[in-house]
Amino acid sequence: MSEPTSAAESWMRQWKAAGPELEEIRRRELRQLTDEQALIASEAVLSIVPTAPIPRERVEWSGLVTQQALFHRGAPR
Repeated sequence: MSEPTSAAESWMRQWKAAGPELEEIRRRELRQLTDEQALIASEAVLSIVPTAPIPRERVEWSGLVTQQALFHRGAPR
């Protein structure tokens, strides 16, 4: 792997410094969130999900088991 460029190193330093600050801002905003604001935000997120009915075949079979079997078959032993 090649050494990071000075621009990449600068970018990494900025994010290392900004990360804890951004986390503190997030925590502060969550602490100050009212119940009403939380309800409005959660309703906004839930409204993104389509309300169309799920086809019966999708409820009974999603393909996940088949996919996992394929992954298992290709896994190194």
